[in-house]
Amino acid sequence: MVKLTKIYTRTGDGGTTGLVDGSRVAKDAAVMQAIGDVDEANSALGVAIAALGEHPDTKTLLTIQNDLFDLGADLATPPSIDGALRIVPEQVTALEQAIDRANAGLSPLTSFILPGGSAAAAALHLARAIVRRAERSAVAASHDAPLNLHLLAYLNRLSDFLFVFARLVNQSAGGDVLWVPGGERPAP
Repeated sequence: MVKLTKIYTRTGDGGTTGLVDGSRVAKDAAVMQAIGDVDEANSALGVAIAALGEHPDTKTLLTIQNDLFDLGADLATPPSIDGALRIVPEQVTALEQAIDRANAGLSPLTSFILPGGSAAAAALHLARAIVRRAERSAVAASHDAPLNLHLLAYLNRLSDFLFVFARLVNQSAGGDVLWVPGGERPAP
């Protein structure tokens, strides 16, 4: 269990931060960008949970928040460390099952949708967009050092889940906001 007695350490004042193995990297290293984007995605999920209020799927989102902490630890742990906390295939499968459950009650898409609708769905769409950035950052970090491929799959599935879940939330709040190509242009 983590026990923090002091929040500031001053060890990062020179622009570096520590990884799980004790090594130090620049705060703007690709792996740190990915960790930061995962942290931002997790925070955006917290906003979405707050916007949802009492919702039957809040527990799923809380599980995902915990998974994202696992994923951040996975990113911060060099591949050479044995026995480290890693994203595992079962976490990816759980997301796929959640996608299937959420999608079962939705009508097929007939148009692209705009990221909006209810406040909760808009917050889920924002979290989805941040997860997609986190995925891109993790892929970029994988060019510098090998990463656990399951964490990349997890981020990919998570953006899919958040898209479907936002649609599900909007279904009970008036439906999807559909894209109207060129719909806001003045007539020629």
